[in-house]
Amino acid sequence: MIKAVLWDVDGTLLNFEKSEKYALNKCFSIFHLGECTDEMIVRYSEINRSYWQALEAGKITKKEVLINRFRDFFEKEHIKFEQVSEFNEEYQIRLGDKYFFNDNAYELMKKLQGKVKQYAVTNGTHMAQKRKLENSGLDKLFDDIFISDDVGIDKPNIEYFDHVERQIGGYDKQEMMIVGDSLTSDIQGGNNAGILCCWYNPSGKKTDKKLRIDYEISDLHQVEAIISGTCSKIYRKTMSLEA
Repeated sequence: MIKAVLWDVDGTLLNFEKSEKYALNKCFSIFHLGECTDEMIVRYSEINRSYWQALEAGKITKKEVLINRFRDFFEKEHIKFEQVSEFNEEYQIRLGDKYFFNDNAYELMKKLQGKVKQYAVTNGTHMAQKRKLENSGLDKLFDDIFISDDVGIDKPNIEYFDHVERQIGGYDKQEMMIVGDSLTSDIQGGNNAGILCCWYNPSGKKTDKKLRIDYEISDLHQVEAIISGTCSKIYRKTMSLEA
């Protein structure tokens, strides 16, 4: 029986791509850098994703992610701009300005209150995550919030999940389930921690990663059926694929 749900935030409860687009456009305006086109945002997103994956693999630090992604982006876009640290600081603030729910996530979390405990597990920065959770009202729905900046280590490291488990306490491994969109952060982290793993995959991506995925869902509201034990075999699965 699932008693605790560990929710990823960006890409799961909230649509990060829309917030990212807003924040980049706002920062370009603030620093007078001209237009940030949709094509530029796509190229930035690819750079950003590669840096976060390197962080999750333990190859670089978060500071390197936050600064070097923009340095690389400006260089590849042939934009002469030296205030990279200032740009990143402003970007963290603007990420929290606007929020966009996936699948009416707010209403889902309200509906699950009293049925399970709900915790936020996120690799975002303290500034960005605190603002977006407060502005969206999600902070009031969580039983506790674990931002990697505050924990001092990121998903998927086992130390991150050990910290979460110590703080929430009292649950067996099979009573906890992480729900997230990232295979390298959320699902790998859930595998490392030995808890149930639910992959939020609304776009139907394929994977060849060697991971245990207990549930694969296309809509967050399917989590309610998983918790109640009435989920369809269509989205209940256990996979162990060769990498």
